[in-house]
Amino acid sequence: MIALTWALSAVIALAPLLFGWGETYSEGNQECQVSQEPSYTVFSTFGAFYLPLCVVLFVYWKIYKAAKFRIGSRKSNSITPIAPEGLEVKEASQQSQMVFTVRHATVTFQTDGDTWREQKEKKAALMVGILIGVFVLCWIPFFITELINPLCSCDIPPIWKSIFLWLGYSNSFFNPLIYTAFNKNYNNAFRNLFSRQH
Repeated sequence: MIALTWALSAVIALAPLLFGWGETYSEGNQECQVSQEPSYTVFSTFGAFYLPLCVVLFVYWKIYKAAKFRIGSRKSNSITPIAPEGLEVKEASQQSQMVFTVRHATVTFQTDGDTWREQKEKKAALMVGILIGVFVLCWIPFFITELINPLCSCDIPPIWKSIFLWLGYSNSFFNPLIYTAFNKNYNNAFRNLFSRQH
């Protein structure tokens, strides 16, 4: 998977040079430019953003469905003795507790609410959802303008192109903040880092 990602990146980056997809070097300005060939723009934006985004959203949807199914299928059980030597396990009818009866004693374990592990999994799923949402919000304006600009010959002011590009770059700023908000290890590391500075 990692090799495929690098191969796709190399093909997208080198396609204008390898396949003659538009002029990439300006003699007058003596600078390299990103090819504005409409077919290359569609190829590069779909290969670099829209296709990976669809894969990420599909995988996250499958994870969410599996987590929801796992939590929804959780059942509580009650154990009662059928003989002095044996125990029988049977499903309790929508009870929010587990009952164990052993030699005239009844022990009840509450199963109301989520376990520690389930709370941790929900928190992790929420963090991944927020990371994906912030990534999409930061990068979608840039990739929409990059896709539309050559196709419709629209003249988008350079200031807006710059704002959309820097909004995309800002995603790298938001990621550590999101990790810090949801992960105690990151939170402690940042706290230690900044407390040593003073």
